[in-house]
Amino acid sequence: MAIVLITGATSGFGEACAKKFAANGYDLIITGRRQERLTALQEQLQQEHKIAVLPLCFDVRDQQAVNTVLGNIPDNWKAVSILINNAGLALGMSSIEDDDVSNWDTMIDTNIKGLLYVSKVVIPWLKAQRKGHIINLGSTAAKQVYAKGHVYCATKAAVDSISQGMRIDLLPHRIKVTAVHPGAAVTEFSEVRFKGDKEKADNFYKGFQPLTGEDVADTIYYCATLPPHVCINDLVMTCVQQANAYYFDKE
Repeated sequence: MAIVLITGATSGFGEACAKKFAANGYDLIITGRRQERLTALQEQLQQEHKIAVLPLCFDVRDQQAVNTVLGNIPDNWKAVSILINNAGLALGMSSIEDDDVSNWDTMIDTNIKGLLYVSKVVIPWLKAQRKGHIINLGSTAAKQVYAKGHVYCATKAAVDSISQGMRIDLLPHRIKVTAVHPGAAVTEFSEVRFKGDKEKADNFYKGFQPLTGEDVADTIYYCATLPPHVCINDLVMTCVQQANAYYFDKE
């Protein structure tokens, strides 16, 4: 069975993707910064679905760690068929002149550079097989900038552009590239953005039914299991009460 590598697998879309692919018999490489969560997820998936799971604890922002940890996995684990570049986050929601520069650094280093570091290691494995699929997690924020979203929106617009560039460069190698852009979804996203302020995070989702991690994982799984000659290049998904990154119909 094929191997799926998922970054940021300890919560949100990444965890939901791990569970979805495991339930369908895929072996997994799961990465994240929280060892205890990786280990717990590994044990759960192996027990429930009788698959092989390789947990790798590192921060995608650290290029040396990415190269060292991924570069030294056993050769049989390098037969990756699907790379899901999920690791990412938003930090802060302030006007640009009032924002904390460290928020910018973390978002840029994770959402853009981390995606690139991991992809650079994995792409040669896919090229050697002359097949594979890279799925990059963007956002509706990639398509429309909203107030106080400045740098986060810019990082997701970069993911959009990088995905388009990847698709062109990898075309001769028959490697699919899909960018999936979810709208508002109930994960740890808002709690992280608001620095652990759960009340503020919960208030954002009041008045409408947002997407779930499982909704996004189902969509990613669909994209990843189409016939070999079919590739969904770019996909934007929202709940029915959200039109784009800005417009909501809240009750």
